Amino acid sequence: MFIMHRILLALFILATGWLPARSQSFTLEQIMSAAMPGSLTLGPQGQAAWVENSRGVRNIWLAAPPAYEARQLTAYTEDDGQALGQLLFAADGSRLYYVRGGAPNRRGELPNPALNTKGVTRAIWQVDLESGKIRKIATGSSPALAPDGRLLVFIRAGQVYGCDPLADKIKAQQLIHTRGQVRALRFSPDGGRLAFVSARGDHGFIGVYTLADSTLVYLAPSVDHDSNPVWSPDGQRLAFIRIPNEEERLPFMPRRSALPWSIQVADVASGKVRQLWQAAPGRGSAFRGISAANQLLWSATGQLIFPYEGDGWTHLYALEVQSGAVKLLTPGAFEVQFVALAQDGRSVVFSSNQDDIDRQHIWQVRLPAGKPQLLTPGKGIEWSPRLDKQGNLFYLASGAIVPAHVMRWPAGSARPEKVHAGSIPPEFPDAKELVEPQQVIFSAADGMAIHGQLFLPKNLKKGEKRPALIFFHGGSRRQMLLGFHHRGYYHNAYAFNQYMAAKGYVVLSVNYRSGIGYGMEFREALNYGARGASEFNDVLGAGLYLRSRPEVDGERIALWGGSYGGFLTAMGLAKASDLFAAGVDLHGVHDWNIVIRNFVPTYDAGKNAAAAKLAFDSSPLAYVHTWRSPVLLIHGDDDRNVPFSETVHLAESLRKQGVYFEQLIFPDEVHGFLMHRSWLAAYRAAADFLDRQLQPK
Repeated sequence: MFIMHRILLALFILATGWLPARSQSFTLEQIMSAAMPGSLTLGPQGQAAWVENSRGVRNIWLAAPPAYEARQLTAYTEDDGQALGQLLFAADGSRLYYVRGGAPNRRGELPNPALNTKGVTRAIWQVDLESGKIRKIATGSSPALAPDGRLLVFIRAGQVYGCDPLADKIKAQQLIHTRGQVRALRFSPDGGRLAFVSARGDHGFIGVYTLADSTLVYLAPSVDHDSNPVWSPDGQRLAFIRIPNEEERLPFMPRRSALPWSIQVADVASGKVRQLWQAAPGRGSAFRGISAANQLLWSATGQLIFPYEGDGWTHLYALEVQSGAVKLLTPGAFEVQFVALAQDGRSVVFSSNQDDIDRQHIWQVRLPAGKPQLLTPGKGIEWSPRLDKQGNLFYLASGAIVPAHVMRWPAGSARPEKVHAGSIPPEFPDAKELVEPQQVIFSAADGMAIHGQLFLPKNLKKGEKRPALIFFHGGSRRQMLLGFHHRGYYHNAYAFNQYMAAKGYVVLSVNYRSGIGYGMEFREALNYGARGASEFNDVLGAGLYLRSRPEVDGERIALWGGSYGGFLTAMGLAKASDLFAAGVDLHGVHDWNIVIRNFVPTYDAGKNAAAAKLAFDSSPLAYVHTWRSPVLLIHGDDDRNVPFSETVHLAESLRKQGVYFEQLIFPDEVHGFLMHRSWLAAYRAAADFLDRQLQPK
């Protein structure tokens, strides 16, 4: 009888393409077991430090010459949701500073997803790199250290505080009393002055505080937003970005042009400020940033390196401070993302998708006028480059079947080396158990070409029909890649897609319009987001593309995504339940009018009834009357990006409509879950829900 049952089960699987949950070759815990590195920082003595998040336990690691063996500096042991970052070396390389604890919400509450009944703090800590002794300095964040190491400044409650971190008894005092919210603390090279941004809502100033006489001046105060101050190497000048204020500048709406932004430079002694460069009207007039310590980098060769998309792509330009001449450093149809100035100030290293549109590799441009040189060829993904004074390159890397890790490419060496091989534990799945996703390009419902990554289960046989899953990233200013992602949120999402492929699902990850990587016009897509939700064409196109594939059961296609991806999941279920059988919606957007106000508190939908109606008509709640497919709703109720009320209101509407839904709520969790166990619980629930909903009828 038992043998007959197994034969019947095998015939059922062959006929339907359905694989039971126990068929995957590895567990969810195993595919998510690798540590996620971040905050890579170089020291003055050739050291590299970074943070590793290993199953929710965050610690700082260090590699130093000559051996560069990775060693753990901190000894935290709990998956407690307390962020770790903002690494800062002392100028002599003897100490490392860091911040532990997450940023407060608008009510001033610190994230506490572990429900610590004693509360949590956000504080700056110091590690003595010789003795290993760790010392708490003060509550606060965003530390900056004077070159002599005797004054540490930081931000507390939006104001500047300072202390001597080497004193026997540390006493922090408010250094500057000023209006507005302080950001971006920058010491001059000699340590005599401190520049900062004073953000004041609809405008912002660049302040310069002189320590010797405790005086404060604002450089050419205006009605505009001034930001990103950077000192010249000699400390005599200060450059910054000036962006004109525009009242209708709202998120999640197409914005291909704006009042042009500019680069200003000040003579600090006299206080005189002159405009050094201004963006042209049209493309590139709206500022588009990069992932960097500052959006302006002042080189040792007398140039300001800055991002600009005047040709429709995010590129690096070099501005000669003396002459005002501008040179495009990175020409071509690709985008630059992670950027850093080399420690000697004579070259810039960056990651881009040049010649490999769905991956990122590291390039170098030698200043003042070099051409981009590829440093990391191949089929991997590389980001966060750092180049030390000796020419050693440090960076983070991953691949299709290799999770993120720290790499070092010694100067003059023929190949790079892993800095901390132990960050990928033995239980992580073997390469042969994972899928290398394929690049696919399909047509949206309106004909636009959309890139995606297709995960086909192993051992597919001719004639099999498998259930399928479509993933939408958040942001929407993101790009999924052909491998483990450089952001922890999407590193986890990629792991879950691998897990579902191992369970027998065909998985398609979609880089829908309004994402990055494919140029300004794709990112600022017409009628996207709150102005028409044109991305829904990409949702439909993805579903029809999968339905056309021979290995997909067209009756068993589901959606999943978080944040903006939750919005698209909900849109797909609300407007096309005949195409999509089920969905998993993590902290999704369901009414644009509510979410816009979360980012712009002054937004008043009542002032423009037509615009507010269009925003609502671009939202899933406008179509709940045609929603029939079951959905799993997942949300943390301390979400600072998408208000928890978005899920509350959707659940109410689904109940009234009679739509089946399940829910998983995390008390005191934030938007990008801070605890590893929250991610595991969410993905376990998602896999279980999809397995049950997509069983053959």
